[in-house]
Amino acid sequence: MVKTKEEKPLKCGMVAIVGRPNTGKSTLLNVILKEKVAIVSKIPQTTRNQIRGIYNDERGQIIFIDTPGIHLGYDRLDRFMSQVSTGTLQEADCVIYLVDANRRIGEEENFVAQQVSKVKTPVILALNKIDLKGGNIPEYIALWEKVKNKPINEIKNFMLLPLSGETKVNIDKLIDLLFEYLPEGVALYPVDIVCDVPKRMVIADIIREKLFVIMKKELPHSIGVVVEKMQPRKGKTMAISALILVERDTHKEIVIGKNGNILKTIGTQARLELEELLESKVFLELRVKVQKNWRDNIASLQELGYQSS
Repeated sequence: MVKTKEEKPLKCGMVAIVGRPNTGKSTLLNVILKEKVAIVSKIPQTTRNQIRGIYNDERGQIIFIDTPGIHLGYDRLDRFMSQVSTGTLQEADCVIYLVDANRRIGEEENFVAQQVSKVKTPVILALNKIDLKGGNIPEYIALWEKVKNKPINEIKNFMLLPLSGETKVNIDKLIDLLFEYLPEGVALYPVDIVCDVPKRMVIADIIREKLFVIMKKELPHSIGVVVEKMQPRKGKTMAISALILVERDTHKEIVIGKNGNILKTIGTQARLELEELLESKVFLELRVKVQKNWRDNIASLQELGYQSS
């Protein structure tokens, strides 16, 4: 097919969304895609795997890679999450370095900035949550000048953009910038695909999100979910069996709740969302198992889908 002079070549590329935990990466991705593809919680480290969300318009395709927060951790799961995030930097055609403009800079933010500063691809320093005043913007600008050892107006392939994922401020401007930076190319995914996360991982994340939402501060930090079985039944029903991993007997008691009430509520809310996702009736069985130090156990991490090292 011959292109007319008026037609612009399509663009396509990978965009990594990185930052320390709880800066709003998953919220930003969901807002851009106008669909929930990543679980969102105020609890840090909600995202534990790389999630790819696909955005399409007449200009081309952007493959967003939502990553776990880069942080200073000590067990194998923490190291896995940081490795996923820093490794993604090498894959991307452009990087959104997302910061919470209301949080003070500390050791962890310095570490993240150092990692991001090493990339050769364009970087957008996205100053998130400006709807909450964004009182630390000058500090983040100074940090970036420090790690790049240059005034901000002399840094190439760099853009500063205040935004808000929550109130959608400057989201369209962000998309415009990304298409400016991305290379020409044909779409890598069909236009009707929004997310390429394996279905079992999506189901496990939905159950884990309900744990966050329902239990809030009571939720043990060291908790995992693995989908053990998915089996179709007659009458368009999907039977799903999932295991919730905790590290202590007291944690098991908390998750189950008095007379099993908390676990029942988690199961009900997760089932309703899963039925919408799978477009079928769902029979959901949840079990809670104590597995000490699972976050530092290679076999347990692999069972949960993490390639720990």
